[in-house]
Amino acid sequence: MLAAYAAAISPEDPLSGLVVDQRPEPEERNGWRVLPVVAAGLNHHDLWSLRGVGLPPERLPMILGCDAVVRHPELGEVVVLPVVAGTPGWADDITLDPRRSLLSELHQGTLAEQLAVPEGHWVVKPEHLSAVEAAALSTAWLTAYRMLFRNAGVRPGDTVLVQGAGGGVATALVQLGAAAGLTVWVTSRSEEKRRRALELGAQQAFETGARLPARVDAVLESVGAATWSHSVNALRPGGTIVICGATSGDAPPRAELTKIFFKQLRVVGSTMGTLAELQQLCRFVETAGLRPVVDSTFPLSATREALQRMESGELVGKIGITVEDDGTT
Repeated sequence: MLAAYAAAISPEDPLSGLVVDQRPEPEERNGWRVLPVVAAGLNHHDLWSLRGVGLPPERLPMILGCDAVVRHPELGEVVVLPVVAGTPGWADDITLDPRRSLLSELHQGTLAEQLAVPEGHWVVKPEHLSAVEAAALSTAWLTAYRMLFRNAGVRPGDTVLVQGAGGGVATALVQLGAAAGLTVWVTSRSEEKRRRALELGAQQAFETGARLPARVDAVLESVGAATWSHSVNALRPGGTIVICGATSGDAPPRAELTKIFFKQLRVVGSTMGTLAELQQLCRFVETAGLRPVVDSTFPLSATREALQRMESGELVGKIGITVEDDGTT
């Protein structure tokens, strides 16, 4: 089967280790189901994997990809939950399992014509979405949903700040937050990304690091070191920072610990979501008529070009990958 996989690791030139070629089809095994992939999507996780973050050389070759819509023989097109428990018998929140992983870390990923996925790790695709749009729900939108509705502690009418508008998670936060009645502010260095965020429902958009007109109830943070001090200073006393990533690094010049304890701020880590949250997300998306923003779509055979676009940082929303009818096999 055709697949896009990491064949080598290179922190300096991640795409040098990418191969798009034939790989063996996954084998049936107890507790897992092999299903055909209809569409997939890219995440920065794929580039980090090619750099060797969370993917050591001894696990290569590894098919990349966390997002997928697959075709189920009874249910039709379903959205895959890519979180896999690692502790035998784990029955609690799967994201708290210390041995959990995502597809493409310990188990082969979604950028392939066939995918092995744990039995039941799927939710029926919202009817109004294309397969490419729905694939965005697997990772970026699920992450955003948990950040907002479980970890931020906000309610309709509250004001939230989304740092770094434009990426998949940030775009999902804007759309979900606006649909839920939150006042959403965003920051970005790019005038075009600020404009797009306003079109998607943000009330105000600011230059990165700009002084805000008021304090916010929560900050949704995925940038890390470059925006950390601004995030702390943007919060009202008792407010919350929810952090799901650190694309600019995890060592900010100033930790702002004094302000955190004096203002009694909450800092909450957030990673992916559960099957129940994916079900809730899909219902909300369907009820609200939301459509994930797709920056561009590439066939599986053009995964290299798709990752190059992601690496450029110029995208707004998600990059989709079409798999069925790719025409290359």
